[in-house]
This record gives sequence, C-alpha cells and structure tokens, in this order.
Amino acid sequence: FIMKLLPLLLLTLVGVFHNAPQTHGAKLLLTLGFPGRSQYIFMESYIKALAARGHEITVISPFDNKPVPNIRFIRASKVLEIYDEMLSGLNQPTLWHQQKFFSYMVTKISEFVLSDKGVQKLMNSGEKFDVVLAEMVQTESLFGLAQHFNASLIGFSSYGNDYRIDNLMGNISPLSYNPLITSPRSNSMTFLERLQNKWEVWVETAVHHLIHLPAMKEQYAQYFPNAKKTLDEVLDSFDFMLLGQHFSLSYARPYLPNMIEVGGFHINHKPKPLPEDIKQFIETARDGVIYFSLGSNVKCKDLPQETRDTLLKVFGGLKQRVLWKFEDDKMPNKPDNVMLGKWFPQPDILAHKNVKLFISHGGLLSSIESVYFGKPILGLPVFYDQFMNVKRAEHMGFGLGLDLMNLKQAELEKTINTLLTTPSYGNAAALISERYRDQPESSLDRAVWWTEYVIRHKGAPHMRSTSRDLNFFQLHGWDTLAVLLGVPLLVLIVLAKLSCCLLR
Repeated sequence: FIMKLLPLLLLTLVGVFHNAPQTHGAKLLLTLGFPGRSQYIFMESYIKALAARGHEITVISPFDNKPVPNIRFIRASKVLEIYDEMLSGLNQPTLWHQQKFFSYMVTKISEFVLSDKGVQKLMNSGEKFDVVLAEMVQTESLFGLAQHFNASLIGFSSYGNDYRIDNLMGNISPLSYNPLITSPRSNSMTFLERLQNKWEVWVETAVHHLIHLPAMKEQYAQYFPNAKKTLDEVLDSFDFMLLGQHFSLSYARPYLPNMIEVGGFHINHKPKPLPEDIKQFIETARDGVIYFSLGSNVKCKDLPQETRDTLLKVFGGLKQRVLWKFEDDKMPNKPDNVMLGKWFPQPDILAHKNVKLFISHGGLLSSIESVYFGKPILGLPVFYDQFMNVKRAEHMGFGLGLDLMNLKQAELEKTINTLLTTPSYGNAAALISERYRDQPESSLDRAVWWTEYVIRHKGAPHMRSTSRDLNFFQLHGWDTLAVLLGVPLLVLIVLAKLSCCLLR
C-alpha cells in the first residue's frame, strides 16, 4: 500500500514546488553612506539571508566587513573623516540651524560616497543590477544609482517611518498623531504639541526645499550628467519601502501595500552562547545585572567628566553588577561591580534572564531589542529619533528617560531603583514582547519575501498608489471643495444681487 502511494506523493511534491514562486538569483546594490554602524547592523541579517538564497549583493559602506559568500563590499571610508564633525555640530541653537547643519552633513556624505574610487569604478563598469536598496537619510543624490543601473528602487529606514517617506510613497498619514521623528513626542499629543509638531514640520520642509534639494540636484547633475531621469523623477520612482518599525512596538498607523514593517528583523531569534568571561560575570551576579550602552554613534569615553563621574558614583553604589560598553581599556576609579568592554554581544546579553535593566541611548534598534527580550529601559537620548523613542517607552510603560548631559546623582539613583523595583515596567516590556512575537512569519522572512516579490514583478508597478500622481490640492480635495463651496456661494451672491435690483 505504501509503495503504491509513494509515486503519488512524489508527484504531489513536484507539483507543489513547481507552482511555488521562483525568483532567480538577482543582483542587488545596497548603499550605506551614513557613518553609523547601526545602519549596517539593521540590514546585516537581511542581506545575508538574501545572499544565502543565491542573490548577489554589493554593499557600499564606510566600514570593514568580514567576507561573506555572495556579498561584495566596497568601502567608501572617507565618510568616517566627518564623523566627529557630525557629532560636535548636533547642538545647534534652533531647528532651522539644526536642519541646515544636517543637510550640510548628508550632502558631504553623499559627495564622499559618489566620489569614492571604488564607487566610480563600479559606476563605469557597465555592470547591471536588478535592485538598488537606498537608505532614507536624505542622501537623495545616491538614489540616482537606481536610474544609472536601470534598477528597481527599494528604500529602507532603520528609524521607521516619517512624513518624508509618506510623501515619497503617496501615503496619507496625518501629523495630528504622527510626531516628527526628531521630537520628544508620542502619538498622543496635546493641542500645543500638535501645534508645535505642525510648525516644526513646516520649518523642516522649508529647509528641505530651499536649501537641501537644490544642493542635492546640483550634486546629482555633477555625478549623473547623462541621467535618464531628473532627481524629482528618481524621487518618484520608489517601488517599495522597508520600515524598521512594528505597530506592536509603537502605535497603529496606515500604510500602503508597498510599505511594510520589518522592525526587529536584525535580531537573531536564537541567542548565541555568551563569551565565558561575560557569562560568568552575569550568572554569578546574585542581584542581577544592568547593561549600559550608548550605541555605535555616541562614545562614552567622550562624555563630559562630570557625567562620567556621576555614572561611576551611581553604578558603584548599586548592589547589581554593570556591563558598560566603553571605548577605552581602562577607566580610573572603576568600581569592582563594573565590567568594561569595547564591544558586547548586545542581543545575547539582553536575552539572559539575569539581566534586569538596559540603560541605553534610546536608538530604535536598541529599544526594539529591549522589549523583544522583555527588559525595561532607561533612556538617555542624544540626537535624532532617540528622544521620540524614549518618550514612546515612557508612554507605553516599559521605560523612563533622563537628560544625559544634565545627570544628577540622586535622580539617576532613584530612576534606576524605580525601574528595578516596580514590576509594571518589566510587565509592560514582557507584554509588548509577546505581542511583537505573535506574527504569522518573522520580520526577516517577510522582508525577504517582499523583496523577491518586487524582483519577480519587475518593480511591482501595480502597487503604486494613484496619490503619487496627484498634486497637493487634488490629493486633499481642495479643488473639488472649491467648486462645491464656490458654486453655491456664487448662486447666493447672484440671487442677492437680483433681489436687491428687484427691491429697488
């Protein structure tokens, strides 16, 4: 009986595999110009998964990377020269100056990438690509690589979504509950916060159109003199968008079908064994461990001495042990309960049950890792989306925030103690973790499947929203509203005039 069923079973399996979607090995180009390592960390698992499926990946980034099968790295290292300048210029007096400075920095980043010898060699090689993956950090001239290689254009954002991405994709998402990505606001805003949100978007938009885009267009014309499309046309050519967020970690909001949430796809769902010294430090800590890291952009060794002294006093007085990501080998007056390291396997540490609290800069990747592993977070934000992420942690109940540059010993001690002794913070983190993990497929599998979908369907133009072909007045119905209100008003005016004439 079994022998009779075997041929039928084999035929069924052949049919199933024959009808499954097939994507032949494609060539993808990934641009990572920003001098922050976290952007590569965000994309690393994703590109390795694509490479493991037979796709050829070329990565342009400022960093050295270990060889990976099917992945070629082009190192545009000159970008790292402006890293310190970028960090030192963060404290601008007004939002206008902040945006001008940011525009200046990303314009320099784009210049260094496009002028790089390896990148120029690639551009002149005649090589073909199926997809260009572009980082959404206002390096618009780099998006021109898609038209240069006649490739589909997929954007990715490690910080999630914002109004600029919405505008590019034709997504309608009101500012009334979508805070500016750089603001310390959550989705539930008061009237004054909504007013401030609107004003700040206007200021950013003014800088973008008056200063930033003209500089980008000039740079685009310089490096793509034979471009098939204008920069405006390139900006209108995004086929898909990968967003490093998930509604369970933030809040519910509308998306078009060619915008998908992949927040957390950088996390290895099976934690690796810890190095022996770190494992012993954590597991022999009777009262648990606190993990402290300010991420890949902010260096603890460069913090003001007063801030470092405050941290040392507080950490030294704790009964918990502290793992501190610190860039120097030695630290004067280091307490015995503190272990330093230039690098730590962060997700694997947070996965350990004896780690009780994460003190972080509030970057989105770190915030996601914190709740994924059910750990409360103490946020010390420094720049960009970190303020909003910490505010969101407070709003959702799994964390608290303090001002890193104005730390007070008593306040820091009290906040750490509150997070460690109040069960609601850990319970909130555990609840969000449970919601996030409850998905039909992993974020990584979802990202890979949709990327191959775009490749299979040659950019998937059927997913393009009609809203992208309408101007502002048409999109928001102002032209039709003018007719609907204007015609009755005109009739009333005519009737009033006629009535006046008849009465006279």
